Amino acid sequence: MKKLILILIISLFFSCTKKSIDGEDDNTLYYPLSGEISTLDPANSYDVISASVVYQCIEPLFQYHYLKRPYTLVPLLAEGMPRVEQNGLRYIIKIKKNIAYHTDPAFEGTKRFVKAQDFITQIKRLAFIPNASNGWWLFDGKIKGINEFRDVVKTDFEKFKNTNIEGLRAPDDHTLIIDLAEPYPQMLVALAMSFTAPVPIEAVIKYENKLSDRIIGTGPYMLKKWTRLSGLTLVRNPDYHTSFYPSQGDRLSHSRGLLKDAGQKIPFLDKIEFKIMKESQTRWLNFLSKKIHILKNIPKDNYGDAVSPQGGLKKELKEQGIQLQAFPTLTFWWLSFNMKNSIFAKNKNLRLAVAHAFDFDRHIELFTNNIGQKANSIYPPGIPGYNPSNILPYRYDLKKAREFLKKAGYPGGKGLAQINFDVRGTSAHNRQLGEYLKSQLEKIGINIKVILNTFPDFLKKAKTGELQFWQDGWAMDYPDAENVLQLLLKKNFVPGPNVTYYHNAKFEKLFNELKFLPEGKRKWKLMKKMEQLVLDDLPWVMQYYARNYVLYHQNLKNFRQSDLIYNNMKYLKLENR
Repeated sequence: MKKLILILIISLFFSCTKKSIDGEDDNTLYYPLSGEISTLDPANSYDVISASVVYQCIEPLFQYHYLKRPYTLVPLLAEGMPRVEQNGLRYIIKIKKNIAYHTDPAFEGTKRFVKAQDFITQIKRLAFIPNASNGWWLFDGKIKGINEFRDVVKTDFEKFKNTNIEGLRAPDDHTLIIDLAEPYPQMLVALAMSFTAPVPIEAVIKYENKLSDRIIGTGPYMLKKWTRLSGLTLVRNPDYHTSFYPSQGDRLSHSRGLLKDAGQKIPFLDKIEFKIMKESQTRWLNFLSKKIHILKNIPKDNYGDAVSPQGGLKKELKEQGIQLQAFPTLTFWWLSFNMKNSIFAKNKNLRLAVAHAFDFDRHIELFTNNIGQKANSIYPPGIPGYNPSNILPYRYDLKKAREFLKKAGYPGGKGLAQINFDVRGTSAHNRQLGEYLKSQLEKIGINIKVILNTFPDFLKKAKTGELQFWQDGWAMDYPDAENVLQLLLKKNFVPGPNVTYYHNAKFEKLFNELKFLPEGKRKWKLMKKMEQLVLDDLPWVMQYYARNYVLYHQNLKNFRQSDLIYNNMKYLKLENR
C-alpha cells in the first residue's frame, strides 16, 4: 500500500512539473525530432533533422516566400534581387547593412556585422577538402577558379585562409560579385540554402574550422543549450534585424487566415525546445498530452484514431482543439545499391531479383498507412516534366525474382554471401523496416543481415562509402529535375550526394546539356532519356513518394507545412490566452 501511495505521489509530481503547451506564460514552441542532430555546421547540415534546427539560426542571401505557391524566392540578407550580367555569368548582389551575428567569444566582446567577405569564406569552406561538405556539389565547376582553389589548398588551413577564388570578389563590405565558369540556372536557389549562409573568418580561426557543435549566425534564434541525446534549446536573438511577417500570400494562405499578422515584427516566439523522441508512439503520446505542438507523422497504429476513412480529422481530435494539414511533398524513397564496392556492383540480375522480390504495396500500407504514393518514376510529382503515366520496369513478382537470382548465378540463393542492409536509425520503425525487407528477400533465398545505426552513424557510413544495401531518400532542395539527377553524377561521389557511386558516361553527357535548359519540351525529352538510362542500370529500386499528414494544436498560429521552407519558425505564433 505504501509503495502504491509513493508511486501516485511521484506520478503527481511529474504531471505537475512537466510543462504543457497551453501554459499561459510560456511563449515556447515544443518541437519533436525523430533522431539525433548530426551537425550544426551549415557546410554539412543537409538532413531534415539538422536543417530543422540550423535554419532557425542562420540566414542565406535569399529565402522562399512563406505564403506564396508556386515557391517564390525573395531577398533575406540581400538588399534586393541580384543584377545579372554577361549572359548569366556574373551576379552582383548588394547586402543589407547592420546585420549583427549572434554574440560569440570569437568576436572578443565586440558586435560583429555581416560583410560580403563572409559569404566568400563560407563558399571556400564548401570547397575545402577537410570539411567533406555535403554542399560542394552546388558549386563544383560552376564558379571561376573554385576547383583550382580546392586543388591548390588541399588540406592546408593556412592556404585556405590566404588563397582567393577567382570568381568571388567583395569590392566593399556590402557588395558580393560572383563570376561563373558557365551559366547556372539554379544559382539563386543555391544562394537560398543553408550551405551558403555567411560565416565570419574569426569564428573559423578561433574554432579551427570545427563548427559542428555551435551556430554563429544572424537568424532570429540563437543556440542556448545542446544535449546530444535529448534535445536542443534555441532562444530569441535580441539583436535580430528588423523583419516582418509577410503581407501577401496565395489563395490558400488567405483562406486559412494566415495573413492575420501581416506586417507584424517577427519572430513571435521567445524560445524553441527541440526534443529528441525516436519512437513514433512517444511522439504521439506527448502530442496528445500537449507536451509538443506538432506531430509530423501519425504512427501507423494510431492513424485510424486520427484520420477518418474520408481523409479528414476525426471528431474526437477536433474537439480537443487539434488541427490537420494534409499535403504532397517533394520527398521520395528508394532502395539503394552500392555500385562500386559490393556484390551488387557488377551483377544487374541480382539487383533485378531484389527489385522483383519487394512488395511495394504492402510496404506502403505497413509503413506509411497508405499515405505514400507508389513510385512510377525517378522523378516525384510536382516537378516539371514528371509523367504520371510512366511505368517502372519492375514489379512485385516472386517467380521473376527467382529467375533473376538464378541468372545472377545464385539459384535459390546458393553461394550468395550474407548481405548487409543498413537502416537509418534505431527506432522501432527502422527495426521493423529492416525486418520487413529481410523477410521479403528471404522468400527467394537472399540472406539479409539488418544493421542498426544511429542516424549520425548512418550518415557517416554513407559519406565514407561503407554502405552495401540500404533505403535512401531525398527531400528536394528545389522543384527541378536537375536536383534529382545530380544525385547520380560521378563528380558527386561521396562525400557528395551520390552515395551509390553510380556512373554512366552517356548520362553525364546528357546532364551537361540539360542543366542549362529552361523548363520546356526539350528539357523534358532529355529527362526521359536520362531516366531510361537509370532504369536500365538500376542503381535504385524506387519505392514511394511521401505525402504527409501533420497534426498541430490550435493555439499554434500561422503554421503552413512545406518541405522546402525550413526557416518557418520565425513566423509561428502561440496564442495561449
